[in-house]
Amino acid sequence: MAVWILKAVVQKSISFLPFNHQLNFFFQKYITRGVVLGDALFEDKLTHCERHMAAYTKYGGAKDFTALEIGTGWYPIVPIGLFLAGAEKIYTIDISSLLSEDRVLLTINRFIKQAEKGFAFTVDKGRLELLKKLSGLKGFSATGLLEQMNITAIVGDARKIDLPDGSIGLVNSNNTFEHIYPEILIDILKEFKRIAKRGGVMSHAIDMSDHFAHLDKSITLYNFLQYSDKKWNLIDNSIQPQNR
Repeated sequence: MAVWILKAVVQKSISFLPFNHQLNFFFQKYITRGVVLGDALFEDKLTHCERHMAAYTKYGGAKDFTALEIGTGWYPIVPIGLFLAGAEKIYTIDISSLLSEDRVLLTINRFIKQAEKGFAFTVDKGRLELLKKLSGLKGFSATGLLEQMNITAIVGDARKIDLPDGSIGLVNSNNTFEHIYPEILIDILKEFKRIAKRGGVMSHAIDMSDHFAHLDKSITLYNFLQYSDKKWNLIDNSIQPQNR
Protein backbone atom coordinates (compact mmCIF):
# COMPACT_ATOMS: atom_id res chain seq x y z
CA MET A 1 0.00 0.00 0.00
CA ALA A 2 1.30 3.46 -0.92
CA VAL A 3 2.42 5.61 2.00
CA TRP A 4 -0.05 8.38 1.18
CA ILE A 5 -2.97 5.97 1.07
CA LEU A 6 -1.99 4.57 4.47
CA LYS A 7 -1.88 8.10 5.91
CA ALA A 8 -5.25 8.91 4.33
CA VAL A 9 -6.82 5.80 5.86
CA VAL A 10 -5.38 6.53 9.32
CA GLN A 11 -6.46 10.18 9.31
CA LYS A 12 -9.91 9.27 7.99
CA SER A 13 -10.28 6.80 10.87
CA ILE A 14 -9.00 9.29 13.45
CA SER A 15 -11.49 11.89 12.22
CA PHE A 16 -14.38 9.78 13.56
CA LEU A 17 -12.89 9.47 17.07
CA PRO A 18 -13.22 11.74 20.14
CA PHE A 19 -10.27 14.14 20.62
CA ASN A 20 -9.41 13.60 16.98
CA HIS A 21 -7.16 16.67 16.65
CA GLN A 22 -5.05 15.60 19.62
CA LEU A 23 -4.78 12.05 18.26
CA ASN A 24 -3.83 13.41 14.85
CA PHE A 25 -1.10 15.53 16.47
CA PHE A 26 0.50 12.46 18.06
CA PHE A 27 0.16 10.52 14.80
CA GLN A 28 1.90 13.26 12.85
CA LYS A 29 4.50 13.93 15.55
CA TYR A 30 5.66 10.36 16.09
CA ILE A 31 4.81 8.63 12.78
CA THR A 32 4.89 11.12 9.90
CA ARG A 33 6.82 13.81 11.84
CA GLY A 34 4.78 16.45 10.05
CA VAL A 35 4.25 18.67 13.10
CA VAL A 36 7.73 18.63 14.60
CA LEU A 37 9.08 22.19 14.90
CA GLY A 38 12.26 21.63 12.93
CA ASP A 39 14.23 24.17 10.95
CA ALA A 40 12.18 23.68 7.76
CA LEU A 41 8.82 24.36 9.40
CA PHE A 42 10.06 27.32 11.43
CA GLU A 43 11.84 28.94 8.50
CA ASP A 44 8.86 28.41 6.22
CA LYS A 45 6.48 30.17 8.63
CA LEU A 46 9.04 32.89 9.34
CA THR A 47 9.24 33.53 5.59
CA HIS A 48 5.44 33.90 5.57
CA CYS A 49 5.70 36.46 8.36
CA GLU A 50 8.39 38.38 6.50
CA ARG A 51 6.26 38.49 3.36
CA HIS A 52 3.19 39.61 5.31
CA MET A 53 5.22 42.45 6.82
CA ALA A 54 6.63 43.40 3.41
CA ALA A 55 3.11 43.53 1.97
CA TYR A 56 1.81 45.55 4.90
CA THR A 57 4.74 47.99 4.72
CA LYS A 58 4.14 48.46 0.99
CA TYR A 59 0.35 48.78 0.99
CA GLY A 60 -0.62 49.67 4.56
CA GLY A 61 2.23 51.29 6.33
CA ALA A 62 0.73 52.48 9.64
CA LYS A 63 3.33 52.10 12.39
CA ASP A 64 0.94 50.90 15.10
CA PHE A 65 -1.21 48.20 13.57
CA THR A 66 -3.45 45.37 14.64
CA ALA A 67 -3.30 41.96 12.98
CA LEU A 68 -5.49 38.89 12.67
CA GLU A 69 -4.29 35.43 11.67
CA ILE A 70 -6.67 32.66 10.70
CA GLY A 71 -5.40 29.15 11.40
CA THR A 72 -3.38 29.26 14.63
CA GLY A 73 -2.24 25.67 14.35
CA TRP A 74 0.22 23.98 16.69
CA TYR A 75 2.91 26.67 16.81
CA PRO A 76 2.16 30.45 16.91
CA ILE A 77 5.15 31.38 14.75
CA VAL A 78 3.59 34.15 12.65
CA PRO A 79 1.79 35.88 15.58
CA ILE A 80 5.03 36.03 17.59
CA GLY A 81 6.89 37.28 14.52
CA LEU A 82 4.31 40.06 14.08
CA PHE A 83 4.72 40.95 17.76
CA LEU A 84 8.48 41.34 17.27
CA ALA A 85 7.81 43.41 14.14
CA GLY A 86 5.82 45.92 16.19
CA ALA A 87 2.16 44.93 15.91
CA GLU A 88 0.19 46.69 18.64
CA LYS A 89 -2.28 43.83 19.02
CA ILE A 90 -2.48 40.41 17.37
CA TYR A 91 -5.44 38.03 17.21
CA THR A 92 -5.14 34.46 16.00
CA ILE A 93 -8.20 32.29 15.44
CA ASP A 94 -8.67 28.56 14.89
CA ILE A 95 -11.72 26.32 14.84
CA SER A 96 -9.97 24.03 17.39
CA SER A 97 -7.62 24.62 20.32
CA LEU A 98 -4.27 23.16 19.25
CA LEU A 99 -1.86 25.18 21.41
CA SER A 100 0.02 24.02 24.50
CA GLU A 101 2.39 25.70 26.95
CA ASP A 102 5.29 23.53 25.77
CA ARG A 103 4.72 24.35 22.11
CA VAL A 104 4.45 28.09 22.78
CA LEU A 105 7.71 28.00 24.79
CA LEU A 106 9.38 25.98 22.04
CA THR A 107 8.31 28.61 19.50
CA ILE A 108 9.63 31.43 21.70
CA ASN A 109 13.00 29.71 22.02
CA ARG A 110 13.22 29.21 18.27
CA PHE A 111 12.80 32.97 17.83
CA ILE A 112 15.54 33.64 20.38
CA LYS A 113 17.83 31.29 18.46
CA GLN A 114 16.87 32.97 15.17
CA ALA A 115 17.75 36.39 16.60
CA GLU A 116 21.43 35.38 16.40
CA LYS A 117 21.03 35.06 12.61
CA GLY A 118 18.77 38.09 12.17
CA PHE A 119 15.39 38.79 10.60
CA ALA A 120 14.26 40.25 7.28
CA PHE A 121 12.09 42.78 9.14
CA THR A 122 12.99 45.30 11.82
CA VAL A 123 12.67 43.76 15.28
CA ASP A 124 11.75 45.74 18.38
CA LYS A 125 14.68 45.08 20.77
CA GLY A 126 12.56 45.59 23.87
CA ARG A 127 10.12 42.94 22.67
CA LEU A 128 12.94 40.53 21.94
CA GLU A 129 14.15 40.98 25.53
CA LEU A 130 10.62 40.20 26.73
CA LEU A 131 10.73 36.95 24.75
CA LYS A 132 13.94 36.01 26.54
CA LYS A 133 12.23 36.58 29.90
CA LEU A 134 9.18 34.58 28.87
CA SER A 135 11.34 31.65 27.72
CA GLY A 136 12.20 30.86 31.32
CA LEU A 137 8.69 31.09 32.74
CA LYS A 138 6.80 28.06 33.99
CA GLY A 139 3.22 27.63 35.11
CA PHE A 140 1.64 29.85 32.45
CA SER A 141 -1.00 28.47 30.12
CA ALA A 142 -0.41 28.71 26.38
CA THR A 143 -2.90 31.58 26.12
CA GLY A 144 -1.40 33.25 29.18
CA LEU A 145 2.05 33.27 27.59
CA LEU A 146 0.65 34.70 24.37
CA GLU A 147 -1.21 37.45 26.22
CA GLN A 148 2.16 38.66 27.52
CA MET A 149 2.94 39.44 23.88
CA ASN A 150 -0.40 41.14 23.15
CA ILE A 151 -1.54 38.01 21.30
CA THR A 152 -5.09 36.78 21.86
CA ALA A 153 -5.87 33.22 20.77
CA ILE A 154 -9.50 32.77 19.77
CA VAL A 155 -11.16 29.38 19.36
CA GLY A 156 -14.17 29.76 17.10
CA ASP A 157 -15.67 30.10 13.66
CA ALA A 158 -13.91 32.68 11.49
CA ARG A 159 -17.22 33.44 9.76
CA LYS A 160 -18.29 35.31 12.87
CA ILE A 161 -15.44 36.97 14.76
CA ASP A 162 -16.12 39.01 17.89
CA LEU A 163 -14.19 42.08 16.73
CA PRO A 164 -15.48 45.56 15.82
CA ASP A 165 -15.94 46.75 12.25
CA GLY A 166 -12.80 48.28 10.76
CA SER A 167 -10.51 47.23 13.61
CA ILE A 168 -7.80 45.18 11.85
CA GLY A 169 -4.95 46.54 9.74
CA LEU A 170 -3.42 43.25 8.57
CA VAL A 171 -5.34 40.02 7.95
CA ASN A 172 -3.16 37.00 7.20
CA SER A 173 -3.20 33.22 6.89
CA ASN A 174 -0.49 30.61 6.56
CA ASN A 175 -1.23 27.37 4.69
CA THR A 176 -4.84 27.55 5.87
CA PHE A 177 -7.05 28.50 2.92
CA GLU A 178 -6.39 25.18 1.18
CA HIS A 179 -8.08 23.42 4.11
CA ILE A 180 -11.32 25.44 3.99
CA TYR A 181 -14.11 24.49 1.62
CA PRO A 182 -15.18 27.23 -0.85
CA GLU A 183 -18.68 27.82 0.53
CA ILE A 184 -17.20 28.47 3.98
CA LEU A 185 -14.27 30.50 2.66
CA ILE A 186 -16.60 32.94 0.93
CA ASP A 187 -18.26 33.83 4.25
CA ILE A 188 -14.87 34.09 5.98
CA LEU A 189 -13.68 36.60 3.37
CA LYS A 190 -16.85 38.63 3.89
CA GLU A 191 -16.08 38.72 7.61
CA PHE A 192 -12.52 39.81 6.88
CA LYS A 193 -13.88 42.68 4.81
CA ARG A 194 -16.06 43.74 7.74
CA ILE A 195 -13.28 43.83 10.33
CA ALA A 196 -10.57 45.29 8.05
CA LYS A 197 -9.70 48.94 8.43
CA ARG A 198 -10.04 51.30 5.51
CA GLY A 199 -6.80 50.77 3.60
CA GLY A 200 -6.16 47.51 5.46
CA VAL A 201 -4.10 44.72 3.91
CA MET A 202 -4.78 41.01 3.43
CA SER A 203 -1.81 38.71 2.87
CA HIS A 204 -2.25 34.94 2.50
CA ALA A 205 0.24 32.09 1.99
CA ILE A 206 -1.58 29.21 0.26
CA ASP A 207 -0.13 25.76 -0.46
CA MET A 208 -2.08 24.49 -3.47
CA SER A 209 -0.27 21.14 -3.68
CA ASP A 210 -1.49 17.71 -2.61
CA HIS A 211 -0.35 17.61 1.03
CA PHE A 212 0.02 13.82 0.92
CA ALA A 213 2.87 14.39 -1.55
CA HIS A 214 4.85 16.13 1.18
CA LEU A 215 5.24 12.73 2.84
CA ASP A 216 5.08 10.35 -0.11
CA LYS A 217 7.55 11.30 -2.85
CA SER A 218 6.15 8.61 -5.16
CA ILE A 219 3.21 10.88 -6.07
CA THR A 220 3.20 14.32 -7.65
CA LEU A 221 2.03 17.56 -6.09
CA TYR A 222 -1.05 17.32 -8.33
CA ASN A 223 -1.97 13.73 -7.47
CA PHE A 224 -5.29 14.65 -5.86
CA LEU A 225 -6.60 16.29 -9.05
CA GLN A 226 -7.08 12.93 -10.79
CA TYR A 227 -10.00 12.00 -8.52
CA SER A 228 -13.63 12.96 -8.98
CA ASP A 229 -15.33 14.86 -6.16
CA LYS A 230 -17.16 11.68 -5.18
CA LYS A 231 -13.96 9.65 -4.90
CA TRP A 232 -12.06 12.46 -3.19
CA ASN A 233 -14.75 12.73 -0.52
CA LEU A 234 -13.99 9.12 0.40
CA ILE A 235 -10.28 9.92 0.73
CA ASP A 236 -10.48 13.35 2.36
CA ASN A 237 -10.91 13.80 6.12
CA SER A 238 -12.36 16.44 8.44
CA ILE A 239 -9.25 17.02 10.59
CA GLN A 240 -6.99 18.03 7.71
CA PRO A 241 -9.25 18.53 4.69
CA GLN A 242 -7.94 19.58 1.28
CA ASN A 243 -10.32 21.59 -0.89
CA ARG A 244 -8.15 21.11 -4.02
